[in-house]
Amino acid sequence: MQKLILFFTAILLINCSYAQTLEDKADSLILSEFKEANGPGGVFMIARKGQPIYKKAFGMANLELEVKMTPDNVFQIGSMTKQFTAIAVLMLEEQGKLTVNDPISKYIPDYPNGANITIHQLLNHTSGIKDFTKMKALGDIAQKEMTPKQMVDFFKNEPVDFIPGEKFEYNNSGYVVLGYLIELVSGQSYEDFIVKNIFEKLGMSHSYYATDRKIIKNRAYGYHKKSFGYVNKTVINFSVPFSSGSLMSTLDDMLKWQNALNRNQLLGSKETQKAFIKYQLNNGQEVEYGYGWHLKNMEGTATREHGGSVFGFKSMGVYIPNKDIYVLGFSNCDCNSPTQLVRDLAKLTVKLDKPTK
Repeated sequence: MQKLILFFTAILLINCSYAQTLEDKADSLILSEFKEANGPGGVFMIARKGQPIYKKAFGMANLELEVKMTPDNVFQIGSMTKQFTAIAVLMLEEQGKLTVNDPISKYIPDYPNGANITIHQLLNHTSGIKDFTKMKALGDIAQKEMTPKQMVDFFKNEPVDFIPGEKFEYNNSGYVVLGYLIELVSGQSYEDFIVKNIFEKLGMSHSYYATDRKIIKNRAYGYHKKSFGYVNKTVINFSVPFSSGSLMSTLDDMLKWQNALNRNQLLGSKETQKAFIKYQLNNGQEVEYGYGWHLKNMEGTATREHGGSVFGFKSMGVYIPNKDIYVLGFSNCDCNSPTQLVRDLAKLTVKLDKPTK
């Protein structure tokens, strides 16, 4: 009995030492970048086996009201929205309402060259269609309320960048088309589909389709940094980034999302895994992108990654499947990118990770 007590005491001490070391090193990493206690800040979380082992906030959520950041603040997550759009498409496929090999002309008959562009190519950025964020005319619509059809019409007649399947090129337009397809196939608005089939189902009660008008508890406000100081973020109508970048969430809700994917709460395992395959181009070359995630590696260990950038906000998430480690960072100033920090925190966590048997 005494040996058992000594054994579990030793394990407890090891775990406490691990947690303290991780906290100290993580704090040091983050504070090397997020240095201003009274400037815009960020929130960071490290989770292991589905549970947070580090979660902290830095800086201010609102400069004018001098409100400090908390780990519960709600952030715009930018292109991390693409994960939700991709899984929504796979949910519709599992329901038999579409297949990823369908040409988009099946749903949008007048889309130029739509018979040769598949849903699959929209999902993994190999469609060749013009990215609307690179169009000079974007400023003309940035603050207008656009329907999904109007957004698709905005870029669909632009010259293509390459033949479908010829190369990988990150593309926001493809994910706007996917959002429109979700609406056409499901009979619901994109917002309603995501809220009812994902947020509500998973208990993600602090996740939203972005809005500047609705009162959102614990909202973090977005900022830009100029030579003379900080200014409020540029206003954009969220109907423009739409299904490519218009969702909001929190650290805890995003952990619910990651855990749900791991536990196949939204899709069967076979369908879920389609999001995490490195597909090939026409010439057989492998693409390091699945459906909604970059598929990379960190010092030989496979990772699933994605960041986001929208006026006033930046986000980044890294998941390490073979360790079940999830690292997430949000910033409320587009002057502070959490991308490299999150990767460094992931490396640190793996290095320190000594799971008990």
